Amino acid sequence: MIQDIFGALAAILTTLSFLPQVLHTLKTRDTRSLSLGMYSIFTAGVACWLVYGIMLGAWPIIAANVVTLLLAGTVLIMKLRHG
Repeated sequence: MIQDIFGALAAILTTLSFLPQVLHTLKTRDTRSLSLGMYSIFTAGVACWLVYGIMLGAWPIIAANVVTLLLAGTVLIMKLRHG
């Protein structure tokens, strides 16, 4: 039981860790200091985690990575558009 709580907490915190960057990037449109390589690789990795979760039918993995993919993908798109 305690493992599930820590797992859920870890998923929530790591997923939400992108929210401040997304909000800041949407507000300022300033992506100069963000690494395109990092966001490209990270977003691809999250997409792989999502596929893995779908293959396992593991809803916690799916849910966390859908949200993370949307958040990180938003920053990646902004970086591609605004350099």
